[in-house]
Amino acid sequence: MAELVASDLRGRIIKGELSEGDALPSEPALMQQFGVSRPTLREAFRVLESESLIEVRRGAGGGGRVRAPSLEVAARYAGMVLQHRGTTLRDVWEARLVLEPPTAAMLARRRTKADLAKLEEALADHGAADDPATRVEAHSAFHDLVVQLAGNDTLALLNAMLADIVHPANRTRVVADQGTDSHDRAYRLTMKSHRLLVDHIAARDAAKAEDLWRRHLSAGSAYLLEADGPTSVLNLLP
Repeated sequence: MAELVASDLRGRIIKGELSEGDALPSEPALMQQFGVSRPTLREAFRVLESESLIEVRRGAGGGGRVRAPSLEVAARYAGMVLQHRGTTLRDVWEARLVLEPPTAAMLARRRTKADLAKLEEALADHGAADDPATRVEAHSAFHDLVVQLAGNDTLALLNAMLADIVHPANRTRVVADQGTDSHDRAYRLTMKSHRLLVDHIAARDAAKAEDLWRRHLSAGSAYLLEADGPTSVLNLLP
């Protein structure tokens, strides 16, 4: 019965009948609605809490509040699955090389003036970053933006799952490598590639955008894995 109650409430949240931050009806009201006992209802709440679909506050003024499904939660769960399987960072990068380049082509074909403005702003943020940690955050944000602007929700979700693993690894590698010739060379090439990608997208040249992004990601993979080799995802996530 608890799973049936959880399934009904889950469906309402997913369909948007219950929105982020909405308070669920009181326990007595839900008990009456579903014809269940308080322990059964609370077990249903625990199921939904474990899925990060509600937050239950205890005490006066408490109760259940809705949390919309999020990319972050999905990405975190995917990371745990990969940890359990002993997946390597190299394996994750291979998946990224399959997923990301086509999104650059999609964006080149579909882009709007507003998309170009966002890309130019992201480029400016990257260029203004003056320390390795800030630079790598700006670099990651630019990559994420390209996927988001491509307009495919499924690819955006898959990318978020991979980014949750790759971005922390990037940050660790870049910060540790700061001040070296390889770091400076990688930064210059990155800025050049990002600038050129925006130019290809502006020209609606999908073929050049995809080819450039594949070569850029391949170079990034070689740089990151040069030191880390077959590092397991297990070593990257807390």
